[in-house]
Amino acid sequence: MKSVNIASNEVSQGSWRPSTKTRIILILLYIIAWIIFVGLSIEAGSFITNAVFILAKPEVVPHLWQQVDLRDLFQYGHGFFFTMVTIVSIVTVLKAILFYLIISILHNKKLSIEQPFTFIAQRFIVRIASLSLLIGSFSILGAKGAAWLSEQGVKLPDLQALHIGGADVWIFMSLALFVVAYIFKRGIELQNETDLTV
Repeated sequence: MKSVNIASNEVSQGSWRPSTKTRIILILLYIIAWIIFVGLSIEAGSFITNAVFILAKPEVVPHLWQQVDLRDLFQYGHGFFFTMVTIVSIVTVLKAILFYLIISILHNKKLSIEQPFTFIAQRFIVRIASLSLLIGSFSILGAKGAAWLSEQGVKLPDLQALHIGGADVWIFMSLALFVVAYIFKRGIELQNETDLTV
């Protein structure tokens, strides 16, 4: 009983420090976020590079790393090509930005474990939810465009190769995060009320 009171006093006085296990988990999450961010940045760069090579030297495309061959789409119509390249580029860049936000909040140590309900945490969750919603929306747009183009007889890579698959997962994640953001907002209000009464 005495140890519980001591622990609660330490938390209330702000002297609480995360355990070694918590610090290790945060470091691992930071490293994993960096690895994913670098991978997504390379993915976005390689797709944009492929699109540029289709314009400049189409015969080189089959020899490129992670090649996404959109030459057939380019021959079908330049407008369709530029639209699809723009949509896929937006999706891949937004994914990289999402993980950059995760890296920046972990690097700057702006999240407080002893007092999680802060405006910084709530704003972070809203940003991640908004990015997820945008990724899902553009992925749906790209998938519908790819399906329509396939019906017209245009040869296109599958949605996974275009990096626009799983739109429903991104939409579901954004909705779940918006709910969490609302809970955080309510938690901040309750925390402020508690601070005022103390």
